[in-house]
Amino acid sequence: MTAASVTPLDLHFQGQPRAIAAYLLEHSTGVVLVESGPGSTLPGLEQGLAARGYTLRDVTHVFLTHIHLDHAGAAGSLALQGAQIFVHPVGAPHLLNPEKLLASATRIYGDLMKPLWGEFLPVPADKLTVLEDGQEVSIGHLRLTALNTPGHAEHHFAYLYEDLCFSGDVGAVRIPGHRYMRLPMPPPEFHLEKWRASILRLQTIGFRRIAPTHFGIFEDVEWHLQTILRNLDEVERWLLQTMPADPPAEALREKFVAWMEAQGRAEGLSDEEIEAYRLANPLAMSADGLQRYWKKVRSA
Repeated sequence: MTAASVTPLDLHFQGQPRAIAAYLLEHSTGVVLVESGPGSTLPGLEQGLAARGYTLRDVTHVFLTHIHLDHAGAAGSLALQGAQIFVHPVGAPHLLNPEKLLASATRIYGDLMKPLWGEFLPVPADKLTVLEDGQEVSIGHLRLTALNTPGHAEHHFAYLYEDLCFSGDVGAVRIPGHRYMRLPMPPPEFHLEKWRASILRLQTIGFRRIAPTHFGIFEDVEWHLQTILRNLDEVERWLLQTMPADPPAEALREKFVAWMEAQGRAEGLSDEEIEAYRLANPLAMSADGLQRYWKKVRSA
């Protein structure tokens, strides 16, 4: 099997195509997924699997890049169907007992919590495997290697499979059709310097394809990684220009959203593409992440 046999499953988050992917790899006794998607997209996952002759019970292993709701929300449900879940050590406690994670998310999303994300069930302890940086997992003929890649979140792994890197959110948000991407920078763990170091590490590995969860498989790896570094530099300059005035949170959100939306218009994004970016990467949350990073890291 080669990396060409990896299949992106479009989970149609909130009815929107190309917002959230789970990646399917077949082996002799079932399928492996990279990412579970949120609980709200389980029907979309079922449809994607059924189109290839599989059911949820055929999912034997799930590799999570991190535990944010759009990446890991359905992991508990898949574990109850028999899947083994693989995760970063810092994220593992929140899968075993998601109460704190869900309470934090509910403060952000309020009444939208259930319609956006669906059910987030705990993962039983015997169905959870904690990986370490550089650890290789063999499943039949498949070999996946976990790479510690903080920056978007402290508990973030990318996974290397042959010539393909599943880059989660440290690989940015990029919708097919344009050479354009955005960095998802939500609180509480966005860290610019760690993100930059993670990308520099990925550049040394030499893979030929990259698959961010949002969305798809791309072959222009050098451009992709270099553009993330350039975007991090642009964000840093924007922070240095904006944050010394200590704008209130709402004003900062408005300023950041205006900056990003102007970028999107300049790139010629369609209404559908703008909506996909909005769902995959809510801009106001990135503004909040930038403000927290500035106060907790840069100003500390």
